[in-house]
Amino acid sequence: MPISVFSKLNRKESKLMKTNMGLSGFSGELSEAKGVISMELTVGSKTLPTAFFVVDVKGRYNILLGRDWIHANCCIPST
Repeated sequence: MPISVFSKLNRKESKLMKTNMGLSGFSGELSEAKGVISMELTVGSKTLPTAFFVVDVKGRYNILLGRDWIHANCCIPST
């Protein structure tokens, strides 16, 4: 989750859990996560606790959901 989206949700950086996770961008650049936060995410009729890595990047997206999360929550019929 870009830090800009995190800020729009009126969350404080002090609520982030520290992490040493590095994330690779689409073009291969490496960004260190500012932290992790667990929040409830509603997709369709499902509301689930979800961990988000917050990163100081400019993204054209609000959040990215991983393949494991998508499959575990049956968000697509099959791949």
